[in-house]
Amino acid sequence: MKNNKTLSRRHFISTAATASIVAPTMLVAKKSQSKQLVIGEGEHRFEVHHNWAKLPEKYTWQTTHNVTVDKAGNVYVIHEGRANLKDHPSIFVFDPNGKFVRAFGNQFQGGGHGLEVRQEGKEEFLYVCAYQNVKAFAKLTLKGETVWEKYAPMDSGVYRKGEDGPDAVRFEGKGRPRWGRDAFLPTNFAFLDDGGFLLADGYGSFWIHRYDKDANWVSKFGGPGKGEGKFATPHGIWIDRRPGKKQRVAICDRAHHTLQFLEMDGKYVETLKGYGMPANLDTWKNLLLVPELHARITLLDEKNEVVAKLGDDVESVVKKKTVNRGKTQTWKAGKFVHPHDACFGANGDIYVAEWVATGRVTKLKRLA
Repeated sequence: MKNNKTLSRRHFISTAATASIVAPTMLVAKKSQSKQLVIGEGEHRFEVHHNWAKLPEKYTWQTTHNVTVDKAGNVYVIHEGRANLKDHPSIFVFDPNGKFVRAFGNQFQGGGHGLEVRQEGKEEFLYVCAYQNVKAFAKLTLKGETVWEKYAPMDSGVYRKGEDGPDAVRFEGKGRPRWGRDAFLPTNFAFLDDGGFLLADGYGSFWIHRYDKDANWVSKFGGPGKGEGKFATPHGIWIDRRPGKKQRVAICDRAHHTLQFLEMDGKYVETLKGYGMPANLDTWKNLLLVPELHARITLLDEKNEVVAKLGDDVESVVKKKTVNRGKTQTWKAGKFVHPHDACFGANGDIYVAEWVATGRVTKLKRLA
């Protein structure tokens, strides 16, 4: 469950030698009357339910991006959407059984991306990042009412004039949104103990922005570079609060195929290598969950050693390219194509949203 404290959401392995002894995930048949596929091994076995969430006919899946869960077990899914479909919602909500509950977020069509639930006092709120045609981040109620919506933090000194505000000039050339290190294209949040949050500008400036509890900009760290506190697409971010570990900021440095861990003030600590475009993070008990766009979900224990690689299909998707994100007939049951986000439920179930044109949300039901 994506929560900022007790169930916070979001070293792969530190050496190639360690990586070589990690056994690949096995696809096995569940030993029961059910023929449902099971992936994983030992304590980390999961029953696979692809396309678990069902939409009413009046709505359509588009490119799914992120997923989050509230205390009641309801699952929220955001897709990028299309700029020309402003009357179509970007966020869908499902109950714990995958039944459709409600939809909202039309304002994020064409840019829906990051999505998190946060407990604040006795109430839960939804935090949304939007990039592409929207270039904003917002706080909503769980029913979809807007609490606030904000744009590029111009006080940071890194953005070109025109990046802040709903009427900003956001297009150049043939109607495409402007990208670059002076553009604002936020991707994900991490929640702080003091009520503030970190915001990763993963597709724009590559800076990590700190905000206070009232959503006022405070400071920044990071920026573009070759690693060790600098980034190339800092796409996913979370606070690692796993028991027995010093609290740190964890960042998916996606274009470098690494995870970076930093002190809470942004001071560099270490880099973990061996990923394939890591996209986001979540934690549950002693486990760190890493969805990788390169066709797998990786689980790490409290020592940051790999304990499972779920749905691994790197060979077909990345190397041989026999699986295509736009051709559902090439997808394999029990395997992933492009996991863009994943999160834990309160009981250790995992929900996965994939970056595929038709959208796909998979539930991995924990068996151990």
